[in-house]
Amino acid sequence: MTFNLVRTGGELRALKSDGQRAVVMTMGALHDGHATLVRAARERVGADGTVVVTVFVNPLQFGAGEDLERYPRTLDADLALAEAAGADAVFAPAVDEVYPGGEPQVRITAGPMGERLEGASRPGHFDGMLTVVAKLLHLTGPDLAFFGQKDAQQLALIRRMVRDLNFPVEIVGVPTVREADGLALSSRNRYLSAEERRTALALSRALFAARDRLAAQEALRARAEALPGAQGRGDARAQALSRLGEARAAADAHAVAQAVEGVGADAVRSAARAVLDDAARAEPPLTLDYLALVDPADFTEVADGHDGEAVLAVAARVGSTRLIDNIPLTFGAVK
Repeated sequence: MTFNLVRTGGELRALKSDGQRAVVMTMGALHDGHATLVRAARERVGADGTVVVTVFVNPLQFGAGEDLERYPRTLDADLALAEAAGADAVFAPAVDEVYPGGEPQVRITAGPMGERLEGASRPGHFDGMLTVVAKLLHLTGPDLAFFGQKDAQQLALIRRMVRDLNFPVEIVGVPTVREADGLALSSRNRYLSAEERRTALALSRALFAARDRLAAQEALRARAEALPGAQGRGDARAQALSRLGEARAAADAHAVAQAVEGVGADAVRSAARAVLDDAARAEPPLTLDYLALVDPADFTEVADGHDGEAVLAVAARVGSTRLIDNIPLTFGAVK
């Protein structure tokens, strides 16, 4: 298929293929993170399928004082990147193509999950996001839709919408793409000065510090579980820890005792917060919006001693630029 730039739903419907159709939804200003989504879509649908990239800066998901007008628009560069990554078409509609009667009176409501974290910081954002995703799913008619895990709450809400409203599409999450220094790829990174970028690296460093703390706690738990009698209570456990203490410090033995009881979510949060607290004292400083360790099913905070999947999410401002990042974690991998 020849690469196409299409502007209307009619032009989209005219695109024919023998295989599945995949869509990658973007607001433009494409970077390698988007290219990774396109490559994943192309691999999934194969040579006979069709990959459509949407480029649409959605006014409904920008709140008062946010950067709708400032948001970069780089269509020529977006077309080149999309084609190089394997897309068959870019759908770049005008606002009145997506919202022909002006702002829609009927919208998708994100519900309780949409009021937490990003939703609390940006009221109405997720309602606007889900509304345009629903419209673009109708317009593009895909079998599969690919989204980055960097926007973890967005991805969770889209999956919930698709499930709750019976959209006939498979939602595919693709891992976050990072630059060599660890900063998650984002169209907003271009707003950062060199000094601001150095401070912004605290977001990924905080997430990695939390991941490393969890790994260390899980390792302690594994050692504790391997000790004879470690699963018992009273004298049996005390004797097991005493045997470990013959070769290790008492503090280490105490940590192992705690690890048997469960890996602490609070310790993981604390490891991340320590990095962010340091960045708050940097020049220029990082201003934290939120740091949250949440259940990926509903984005509520997990309790200390949580077992299972979790997402550690962070949002902060450096200068005038707001950035988000997250990392998936698994508690209780050692049983």
